[in-house]
Amino acid sequence: MKVGIRSVAVVALAALMAGCAAFSPESRMGDMGAPGGWAASKEAKAGIDRNWVGKIGGSELRGLVDEAIGNNPDMRAAAARVEKAGAEAKIAGAGRLPSLGLGGNGQRAKQNFIGFPFGGAGGGVPSNISQQFGVNLNAAWEIDVWGRAKAGQEAAIADAEARKYEYEAARVSLAGQVAKAWLALGESNEQVALAEQAVTASKVLADAVRERFERAILDDGGSPAQVRLTEAEVASRQGALAERKQERERVLRQLEILLGKYPSGSLAAGARLPEFPGSTPSGLPSELLQRRPDILAAERSLASAGRKLKQSKLARFPSLSLTGSAGTTTESLRDVLRSDFGVWSLGGSLSQPIFQGGEIQGGIEKASATEREEAAKLQKTVLEAFGEVEQALVAETFLSQREAAGKKSAQLSEDAAERAGEEFAAGTGEVLTLIDATQRQIDSASQYAAIRRLRLENRVDLHLALGGDFKAR
Repeated sequence: MKVGIRSVAVVALAALMAGCAAFSPESRMGDMGAPGGWAASKEAKAGIDRNWVGKIGGSELRGLVDEAIGNNPDMRAAAARVEKAGAEAKIAGAGRLPSLGLGGNGQRAKQNFIGFPFGGAGGGVPSNISQQFGVNLNAAWEIDVWGRAKAGQEAAIADAEARKYEYEAARVSLAGQVAKAWLALGESNEQVALAEQAVTASKVLADAVRERFERAILDDGGSPAQVRLTEAEVASRQGALAERKQERERVLRQLEILLGKYPSGSLAAGARLPEFPGSTPSGLPSELLQRRPDILAAERSLASAGRKLKQSKLARFPSLSLTGSAGTTTESLRDVLRSDFGVWSLGGSLSQPIFQGGEIQGGIEKASATEREEAAKLQKTVLEAFGEVEQALVAETFLSQREAAGKKSAQLSEDAAERAGEEFAAGTGEVLTLIDATQRQIDSASQYAAIRRLRLENRVDLHLALGGDFKAR
């Protein structure tokens, strides 16, 4: 019968512990007012493209992104924060379980009996020497009757999940930064190549004008102003080339820092602007709430704040604690492990807070304000996410138009420069016309490269705004 009662007690205790298990708090996303579709686009509603890194930059960009995620200090710090939050959740759960401790003690004492009417051995002061040894196993358990500790553990679990989503957000953001730096490097390489072509063209023109000037002198004629004008154009183009190279070195070092490397400028700089990829599906606005890691992180912070508010309210309830110990105590060290000298104790305590000087109420008010703050942060994050998607979608439309116009301008300017060069070589064209046509050709090509990069960067922004993850190499 005793065995049966004991079994029932064990089963009941196990059921109690299982019922009190802490889980991740339920989602508090609620109704964030997601529209039925994007206002700026009628694009396909399919899922997000996870191959965007490879489609934009191929294997080269995928390799750089993988290298950055593995070596970037910010990513290592974010990963450490995830581990730290997980450990804090584990610590929060430890308080809900009984604690056990094993200890031992030993004591030897001497006591003199001053003024005792009979003397000790040899006529000295009488005394007594005593010793005591023991081992004990102590147990303590604060029973989480109301679920206060459980609420704290669930808050810590939600915090750990928020750090995990923040890591994912940092990971995708870093991929976007690397992609943009790589695109900027590609544009810089094209701009340097255009500047070098401009220097070469201006030198050829300067030599031709100088040759004409020298022939004109022999014929008692010529224009020294044209010579100086073309020489000034050469110097101007050389300065522009130096500026383009400086910009390329800056972008190159920025990319190296993102990769976690020393910015020595030794990274291979052969990037070129790729062709623009096809259209990307934008999905539904409501899906954004379940996909973007920064939104999910904000929602987990709100869930954590809700559990902390519950924990602070439950602090007004009484707490029940059980303590117990078992061990031995003996005057002889050799008997310290014998059960014949065993001792034990069992106790319990009930504590009800009555007056705390407003500490409990202040904690409730603080937790309530924190919950409202986190709710406002979540709403702001959602609105900003919707805004980023809408802005990227509408920008894609206008950047497409700008790219088409820039391409046409570059083609027409190139044709005009060729015709001006032919007319100058035939002697029917003016130097100023040729210089102006060449200048316009270089400027148009430079602007076209810049617009192409802007459109590609906007595509990266769109993927990031949509919360699209990416496939590693």
